[in-house]
Amino acid sequence: MEFWLDLNEEQNDLREWVHGFAESVIRPAAAEWDEREETPWPVLQEAAKIGLYGFEFLINAWSDTAGLSLPVANEELFWGDGGIAMAISGTSLAVAAIYGSGSPDQLVEWVPQCFGDADDPKVAAFCSTEPEAGSDVGAMRTRAVYHEATDEWVLNGQKAYATNGGIANVHVVTASVDPSLGSRGQAAFIIPPGTPGLAGTRKLKKLGLRASHTADVFLDDVRIPGSCLLGGKEALDERLARSKAGPRAKNASMRTFELSRPAVGAQAIGIARGAYEYALEYAKNRVQFGRPIIENQAIAFALADMRMEIDAARLLVWRAAWMGRNDRPFSAGEGSMSKLKAGEVAVAVTEKAVQILGGAGYLREHPVERMYRDAKIYTIFEGTSEIQRLVISRAISGMQIR
Repeated sequence: MEFWLDLNEEQNDLREWVHGFAESVIRPAAAEWDEREETPWPVLQEAAKIGLYGFEFLINAWSDTAGLSLPVANEELFWGDGGIAMAISGTSLAVAAIYGSGSPDQLVEWVPQCFGDADDPKVAAFCSTEPEAGSDVGAMRTRAVYHEATDEWVLNGQKAYATNGGIANVHVVTASVDPSLGSRGQAAFIIPPGTPGLAGTRKLKKLGLRASHTADVFLDDVRIPGSCLLGGKEALDERLARSKAGPRAKNASMRTFELSRPAVGAQAIGIARGAYEYALEYAKNRVQFGRPIIENQAIAFALADMRMEIDAARLLVWRAAWMGRNDRPFSAGEGSMSKLKAGEVAVAVTEKAVQILGGAGYLREHPVERMYRDAKIYTIFEGTSEIQRLVISRAISGMQIR
């Protein structure tokens, strides 16, 4: 089998197309929407009009058998701006949950409703984290109880830090159906638009990614049809029976995160690359003591390290994306490796970019301070750096590291 690292023509065209949108539409709007801390609906609509926001885009990206189209597109979007890009891509986590756990009929019915259309764009939310169950997925308190007489599920509980929570057209919510099984007794549910009992009343004010809406979501006797259980009741009963017989079954949240980690790593790389490129140009043009500051080894070596770390992280992301798309097992936690490395590189590179700009880097008139704020979440959400190391260490040791 041949091995090469060049993107093919289709992948290159995709990268140039998304980069053009990021450069001409996202970047000019970034500071405004960061300051407003609101969902940039006009930008979402522009993305929908050109086909960048929608189910068709994800299908086309997923059809790439190399698995690289989605990471490539994510890197360019987040190069534009982390907050606006998250507003555009946040829906994809709910879509990943539907794809990972749902039936083909559920995929056809619900995914288009996650996006709406160019005239009336919508967003979707994946609600998994809870106040007492972040990294500890097994501590989930949200409950789903089945009523056979009416073929309904009733959900009660609270979700925290939900991207698009409360403003979403479609919410995908994980809940415990058998608390005795811990994380193995959980399932994912579709909450259709306008369902009574779901409320996202507390919008959260964040350090970064401020153009992306984040909220706590409350579920008070939320009643949904039996058909809204992702995968269906028969598949759930079979999975619960296997879980009672042994510890091998995986829960719905972890399946979604496994699918999404390389794509999330690509987001972090995009933010890091944006900061690196800005710092590089600044260092070439900023004159101190009669010469550009890049002629000082301290600055030049820092930029060399920034570029090296970005490229190394991208290779880990591309490897994991290829493995995931081609059903290669993450036997050494390769998915977690990609997200861990990319997140920590994003934090380090953006911090160094601020340092290279000095006092100017601390000012909002330069984008690196926003990139610095945006990067930090990548060592926290979708599995903290500590959790990624736990996944990797368990994979390479075969032991239940705690």
